[in-house]
Amino acid sequence: MLLGLLILLMVAAAGLAVFALRPAGVDTNEMQRRLKSAATGVAAVPSGPSLVNDSSKSMWRKLVIAVESRGVSLKDSEGEALAEKLMLAGYVDSYAVRTFVLIKTGLIVVLPLLAYLIMVAVGLPSPTTLYMVIGAAATVGMFMPNFFVGKKVAERQKEILNGFPDALDLMLVCVDAGLGIDASFSRVGAEITQSHPLLAELLAIVSLELRAGRSRDVALRNLARRTGLVELTSFVTLLNQSAKLGSSVSQALRIYASEMREGRRMRAEEKAARLPVLLSVPLVAFLLPTMLAVLMLPAGLNVHKNMAGAHSGP
Repeated sequence: MLLGLLILLMVAAAGLAVFALRPAGVDTNEMQRRLKSAATGVAAVPSGPSLVNDSSKSMWRKLVIAVESRGVSLKDSEGEALAEKLMLAGYVDSYAVRTFVLIKTGLIVVLPLLAYLIMVAVGLPSPTTLYMVIGAAATVGMFMPNFFVGKKVAERQKEILNGFPDALDLMLVCVDAGLGIDASFSRVGAEITQSHPLLAELLAIVSLELRAGRSRDVALRNLARRTGLVELTSFVTLLNQSAKLGSSVSQALRIYASEMREGRRMRAEEKAARLPVLLSVPLVAFLLPTMLAVLMLPAGLNVHKNMAGAHSGP
């Protein structure tokens, strides 16, 4: 009974950590509603969180404030680098770094304690094994948040990179139709809300920054910084150089969109080329033993029959 309760507590702690590291941003349905209303010109009735995230009611913000009010510092020595990494993963709240430090510290303490309680429930092993298990649990608690954030960064960048060629094609259509590059960000963001919601959110932020008076150069550089992708950095450089040199933005977008589509096709072909190698592992692990058993079973039965006949002979 005690063992089951401890396992349940461990699962609950892991689920709590995953929920804590979930990106605290704009609700996707609300984002889609607002972008669609901006595209159609119909005013949207505010019924939830806006693009400017209201974090005053966040449970984690209250928890961070409660912990810090008791004299516990949640600042990190590499706060700026950690904030950049969390931003790439989609955690843009002002208290994201402190929440990350709180979760990481809590896991370092909670996981070894749970491991110790489980070992007490099943019977204490030798001191060496006890120290090794507790140390392994502390190590998992130390590196699990970093691993989770790194995985979120990779998934987010992959989603943005896969949807970027479609956004470029729509942006090219907008520019060819006579829209300015600034207005095309808002229009394209409204069009790709269903297919690429994350990229639509990023373009909506760029559009809001431009409406607030920020220069295009700074807004685009912020876009590249939020994604951390080389492709978007090159795109920003392309637009800035086209504006400074007075060259055709339409032609530059057409060439770059073609390159991005080609890059997406090459990535798909690369994944397809890896499939035979990946399939060889289950084939060797499961199919080969079965084939050997089928081929060797008749021979084994004949050997067994001959040996049984030899033993029972006169």
